Amino acid sequence: MTAVIHSKSERIDVRASAPVKQLLQDAARVAHKNVSEFLLDAGIMAANQTLADRTRFELSDEKWLAFQAALDQPVSAKPKLKKLLSEPGLLG
Repeated sequence: MTAVIHSKSERIDVRASAPVKQLLQDAARVAHKNVSEFLLDAGIMAANQTLADRTRFELSDEKWLAFQAALDQPVSAKPKLKKLLSEPGLLG
C-alpha cells in the first residue's frame, strides 16, 4: 500500500461498547500501535479494498484481449434502450 504523508489535521470520533473498545486496545497492543494508529491503518486497508473494484480491475492476458475486442466492436442499435431512456420515468 502506498501511503502519502500529510499532517493530521482532521479528527474522527468513534463510539464503541466496552467489549469492542477492549478488543481494539488488545489488538493495537499486540500490533505495537496505539488504538488510533491501529484503527486508522485498518480503516485505510478496508477503504482501499472496498474501493478497489470500483477504481481498477485486473485481467489475465487472455481476458484482457477479449475485453479489448469487445470494446472494439461497433455500436449496435438498441431500440428498447432508446425508448426506455426517452420516456419519462416513474418519478418524472
